[in-house]
Amino acid sequence: MAADWIVFWVCAPISIGSAILMLLQRNAVHAALFLVVNLFTVAVLYLVLGASFLFAVQIIVYAGAIMVLFLFVIMLLGVDREESLVERLRGQRTIAILVGLGVVGEVVFAIRAGVGFATRAPAGPADGGGNPQALGRLLFRAYFLPFEVTSILLIVAAVAAMVLARGRERPVSTTEGRAQEPSEPSEPSEPREEEPVG
Repeated sequence: MAADWIVFWVCAPISIGSAILMLLQRNAVHAALFLVVNLFTVAVLYLVLGASFLFAVQIIVYAGAIMVLFLFVIMLLGVDREESLVERLRGQRTIAILVGLGVVGEVVFAIRAGVGFATRAPAGPADGGGNPQALGRLLFRAYFLPFEVTSILLIVAAVAAMVLARGRERPVSTTEGRAQEPSEPSEPSEPREEEPVG
């Protein structure tokens, strides 16, 4: 058996298992760590396929920068809070499963319509230089402005999510533990008239 097959059969179960365990975790930090394991194993699979550029991007961007951002947001929002697992919207899980199956079907249809399930890879860029060079030219020449606007929007969205999440927390009262005085003075109670004993 070739070495790439051995690496594949070692990394593929770890990748699938870490993805499933990530979904089943109640602790956000543990889920993020399982996601890091999944991203690393996917990077190794890219390297086995000979896509060294995707391997480097997967390690640097996803397992590095994106996961640092995830952990930063998790730590900022707090990990000691108990999250309610009760569904507020009825049928939410059913709709999510149907949408997920629809996305998988759409991807399969797009691959089938675009390149087909062939064993031969599509031809590379016509002007030469390889895929990383062609991607760099597209991002930093033709699509430079949309690329930068998208990055600004992602940063603004992350900051806004943190601000909104922190705004929901109630400030801790300094008078906790002491009996609170009524805000309005209570009216004096009128004395009861005693009934004559006959």
